[in-house]
Amino acid sequence: MNLPHSLLALLVAVLWGVNFVAIDLGLHPDGGDVPPLLFVAMRFVLVVFPLIFFIRKPDVSWKAIIGVGLFMSAGQFGLLYLAMALGMPAGLASLVLQAQVLLTVLLAAGFLGERPSRSQLFGVVLGVAGLAVVAVGRSAVAPLLPLIIVLGAALSWAAGNVVARRAKAASGLGLVVWSGAVVPLPLAGLSLLVDGPDAVLGTLAHLQPVTIASALYTAIFGSLVGYGIWNRLLARYPSSAVVPFTLLVPVVGMSAAWLILAEVPSPAELAGGVLLLGGVATAVLTGRGGPRQRRDVVLVPDLGAGGGAALPAGLRAGDADDDARLAAAGKRAGAREPEAR
Repeated sequence: MNLPHSLLALLVAVLWGVNFVAIDLGLHPDGGDVPPLLFVAMRFVLVVFPLIFFIRKPDVSWKAIIGVGLFMSAGQFGLLYLAMALGMPAGLASLVLQAQVLLTVLLAAGFLGERPSRSQLFGVVLGVAGLAVVAVGRSAVAPLLPLIIVLGAALSWAAGNVVARRAKAASGLGLVVWSGAVVPLPLAGLSLLVDGPDAVLGTLAHLQPVTIASALYTAIFGSLVGYGIWNRLLARYPSSAVVPFTLLVPVVGMSAAWLILAEVPSPAELAGGVLLLGGVATAVLTGRGGPRQRRDVVLVPDLGAGGGAALPAGLRAGDADDDARLAAAGKRAGAREPEAR
């Protein structure tokens, strides 16, 4: 990539990394607590409206739209926000959520028949070892439940990646907006059941400025701006040139959490994080396609909280363009054939 586009990719990594701190601040305004499922519903209201009136429905089935909405948006962020509400540190959440890359490799092998390379399998093993070290380090200072819930969020994101990959939508942003419409009503309803009407109505009636700012940041900068830039870069360059920037997301996330929230990870958490990122880097950088990989469009609909979905294989949007060029070349060759005779 050229320098301006590399700087844009770096900007996206910064936006996504800071996003975790924004979520934490919005969930705990002035010492209070915002119901996490309600907060996710608020975020996706801002993601969906008013854009859904201006962006066409993607050319995929409703089943695919609902699947992406349930797994990649509702499941991922519902669990992530819940874990952070229960005490998962923002910086550590930005790190552990990257396990979705490793889980995507495994789920794609099982459901899409995409056999991972040996180096990708090694990356999965290395990443799992890193997660184990993080879990051991975390258990020494805090309960493991929030960490397990974040891993559930990573698994939900990975399942959403597989659904999006199978759907092969041409418009990534369209899929983000339309699948996001699945989120608000179910999660708001769950919040009413879990937190109670009084907590929900009380929160909506007394929204703190920091919570409003957090919801706006995550929806606009984390989801729409970040993803809009990301999708343009993936449409222009091979995924092998763009996706590695997602490895910076947990670095930015943990640094921002340290500076703003005074979160200091333990030595074991740092060591496990290095192993985990090493596994993710191995899975991303050694995926099939290598230097000869064609332009990919990797569907990463909400990279707002989770950072970039560093998929080892993307949706080849270039296929249709290649077919069209081949057909045109064939027609030109056919037109010139009589002259050659």
